[in-house]
Amino acid sequence: MLKTMRKNVKSLAPVLWIVIATFVIAIFAVWGGAGRLGEARQANTIVQIGKVSISADDYYNVLRQRIETMKRQYPDLDPALLRQLNLPQQVLEQMIQQQLLLHLAKKQGLKATDRELQEKIMSYPVFQRDGKFVGFEEYKRILDWNHIPLQKFEESLREEILLNKIYQLLTAHLVVTEQEAWENYRDQNETAKIEYLVASVDKIDLPEKPDDPAIAAYFEKHRERYRVPERREGKMVFLKTDDLKKELTVSESEIEKYYRDNINQFKEPARIRVSRIYLTYTEADRQQTLELARNIKARLNAGEDFARLATTYSKDEKASAGGDWGYYDWQSFTQEEIKTINQLEANQVSEPLDLGYAVSILKATEKMPEITRSLAEVKVMIQNSLLEQKARNQASSRMEKLARAAKKLRDLEKAARREGLTTQSTGLLKNGDPVPGVDSSGYLSQTLFELKEKEISSPVFTYEGVAVLQLVKIDPEHQASLDEVKDQVREDLISELKKEKIKEKLASLKFAQAADWEDFASKNGLEYKRADTHKRGQYLSLIDETTELDRLVFSLPLNQPSEPFEVSNGFAVVRVLERKEVSREDFEKVKDQEMPSLLNQAREMFLFSYLQKVRQEMKTRVNVELFNRVTENLLGRFSE
Repeated sequence: MLKTMRKNVKSLAPVLWIVIATFVIAIFAVWGGAGRLGEARQANTIVQIGKVSISADDYYNVLRQRIETMKRQYPDLDPALLRQLNLPQQVLEQMIQQQLLLHLAKKQGLKATDRELQEKIMSYPVFQRDGKFVGFEEYKRILDWNHIPLQKFEESLREEILLNKIYQLLTAHLVVTEQEAWENYRDQNETAKIEYLVASVDKIDLPEKPDDPAIAAYFEKHRERYRVPERREGKMVFLKTDDLKKELTVSESEIEKYYRDNINQFKEPARIRVSRIYLTYTEADRQQTLELARNIKARLNAGEDFARLATTYSKDEKASAGGDWGYYDWQSFTQEEIKTINQLEANQVSEPLDLGYAVSILKATEKMPEITRSLAEVKVMIQNSLLEQKARNQASSRMEKLARAAKKLRDLEKAARREGLTTQSTGLLKNGDPVPGVDSSGYLSQTLFELKEKEISSPVFTYEGVAVLQLVKIDPEHQASLDEVKDQVREDLISELKKEKIKEKLASLKFAQAADWEDFASKNGLEYKRADTHKRGQYLSLIDETTELDRLVFSLPLNQPSEPFEVSNGFAVVRVLERKEVSREDFEKVKDQEMPSLLNQAREMFLFSYLQKVRQEMKTRVNVELFNRVTENLLGRFSE
């Protein structure tokens, strides 16, 4: 992920990677926590990490910035896909990890010196001209032009220096051997063109289902396989926010006040789309190039198409795209070009600019000023947001009161009756089990596993509402009785019987004699799949565990069918059509790149585990209710 983020950041226009926070370590996060507000009591605190907090405003701004950056690269990106990618959780997790690393850096006494800061600033390409630093005044002007406060920018650079230092310190002990690098290189670069057939239990019918004696016999034979994990049951009072919304209203004045107080949320920044014709020259052909530029400008004035002329004459990387540099990439141009662009009107073409090594002809193909979306445009969104906030605030207030009373009485049901509320049973739940209609994410069951028997929880926030729980029963892990797992035993027995039937079927088929496996599969009720560039460990449809498949793929003679091997849902047969292998000689040519790359992967894996431990030690708490509300508010804006 570190390499990916670095690549993504550096692929943006230089002026943008000033704006985007660059995390030294950004690992795919396992989103955790039981959803309890706990100690995070401050109204605007979304995460509490020891004595350090992350505000909802900071999270909102970082997430918005990340989404806007992704939208520039992928214009069709929508909130549903962002949720599917778990982008909000990843962004918040990265912010948490950054704070954990800064805490560790300070604990180790690390500092970012003025000299290191100066070198960092001077290393940014956007602050260089012809390989030299542009000077303090120009540096400050670039920041001002991008609306970035100098102090805030330099503070972020100091943090990045500290993050780099602690990253190096924590991972300095890690090493990678040449043999490990070779094996990784081989796994990543050897490929095979394969086809495989799968006989799935889903496609097999049994003449009759197993009866109870057969199920009992199977259970007795495999008794040790069946254990019931620890389960817990609680009493619960749950307030659903959708129900509370029906009792609430939002006034026009509240909507107007929210709009005024959060006006920056509704601003769309000014945008200019730029096209360029770029003609490079040497001293020998300078005059000839200048004459060509004047001729092109005359043809543009006469109405010829800018994109066509750019494709024909331009010498930069966007020539094949008709000279289109989009809305942002042009900000890497020279200051003279940028100044000219800002002075152009929409569709206006500049005079040829002689840059001393090239001639640039610029066009503002689109120019949109900064706009603020009107109250009418965003009224429904604000109304829904305020209604959600009111409902959650009311639920939170009532549940806080209930929790205090219940803890005082040591009885949730008695406290609920006094408050006019009803309790319900959660039923026996495994850790992480959802509660249908109440908590689809498993926060409530996770909370039960944090409580002692008879203990009452603080309010627990879910996507659907707010709950207070009391743990009433613990059912320890134990050897299962047949009654407890009878349905599972029946399914396992049926699956085994179907697999036996599949074995008999596959044993009768002549795979080696079939030239066209796709046609062969169709005639024999099998599923046919093909992979042109399979690598070790790579996911394959219908085959979830590839260890045995990979062993076969990289050892079988070409075009020879394998013996049937078991997969999760049946059996498969594979045939290798082509294989691309690598040698130690190939590895030696790239060893100097492969070993550092593998070392970086090892560092990231180590740091992920280490930060998970530090996170627990510092009692990191996430205000899930606030996280959900801020996230939905922002995603709602991008869905309009």
